[in-house]
Amino acid sequence: MAILVLMSLTLSLLLTDIVVKSYVESTVKKGEERSAYNGKVKIRKVYNKGMCLNLFEDDPEFVKIASVFVTVLLTIYQLIILLRKGKYLKKTGLSLMVAGAWSNTFDRWIRGHVIDYVGFQTKWKKVTEITYNLGDFFIGAGSILMMLSSLLPSKKKRG
Repeated sequence: MAILVLMSLTLSLLLTDIVVKSYVESTVKKGEERSAYNGKVKIRKVYNKGMCLNLFEDDPEFVKIASVFVTVLLTIYQLIILLRKGKYLKKTGLSLMVAGAWSNTFDRWIRGHVIDYVGFQTKWKKVTEITYNLGDFFIGAGSILMMLSSLLPSKKKRG
């Protein structure tokens, strides 16, 4: 039962990010910036042909291949972990990470670039200029859950 719940979570988050990206693509003009939450959140449309922070943006074919490779490996690992008992924090983290990875991989293969759409107003100009999407947040949150799962003691049966 938990497997179905976590697979549904992965699929729901993946589809949510794809829908939001499609909405931003059709309603926000390139170069336009909208503010929310008293100017702390910035909505804008940015095309990223590279990986995180435009890494390898000059080689989009490499990025596409690497993205699929890593996403497939992560998905296989998720399926293996989902078949094990317990490890719910790790399973949840992997579900988040896989959703974000597939969303960004989908963009790279279907759109030719990842659509990023949310940034934050900070006192640091470079940080304010960074733009994310939900998939990025899923990957970040999933990574944190995975790290926590490795730091917390596991419940092993004592015999």
